[in-house]
Amino acid sequence: MRAGDSLGVVIKRLLDEGELVTDDLVNQMVEERIVQPDCRKGFILDGYPRTLGQAGAICRQLASRGTGWLVVHLKVDYNEIIRRLADRRSCVHCAAVYNLASHPPRVADVCDRCGNRLSIRDDDRESVVRKRLDAYDETTRPLLDFFSGEEGSFCEIDGTGGAPASIARRICELMRAGGAGPVACSN
Repeated sequence: MRAGDSLGVVIKRLLDEGELVTDDLVNQMVEERIVQPDCRKGFILDGYPRTLGQAGAICRQLASRGTGWLVVHLKVDYNEIIRRLADRRSCVHCAAVYNLASHPPRVADVCDRCGNRLSIRDDDRESVVRKRLDAYDETTRPLLDFFSGEEGSFCEIDGTGGAPASIARRICELMRAGGAGPVACSN
């Protein structure tokens, strides 16, 4: 949208009108992006695909390029997700993010960077998180079934235990073991 290309103009119009962007447009956007030179050695898609139509499209795109793939499902108990989000605090002024359990601010409810008051995002409240988890069950579970039956690679990792850096290392190990070639992992 920032570039003002034809696809961006169409997507901006849809969003401005409160419409959803169709699978076809999302797939086109992803396809245009993953053929860029910086994606030649690989890329990570986070939050895509979100529908079975998108999943089929990316599998066809990757197969036509002879590109393998790995789907990593981080499995976390819903009560743990709710607890983690309930502990999240953010600064509306500088966008710093904290977690009361794992990365608390030095002074309670005050941003370390700019000194402004921290807040809880509306979408981190338990009732909203539970609705999001219900939506996840409805839309994402079919994708897990789809990818576990496809001819690429699918794995689940327990995302409950361990620090994020430890979980990232396990994902990198899976990528290396799956023939992803050189994998640069940093913490």
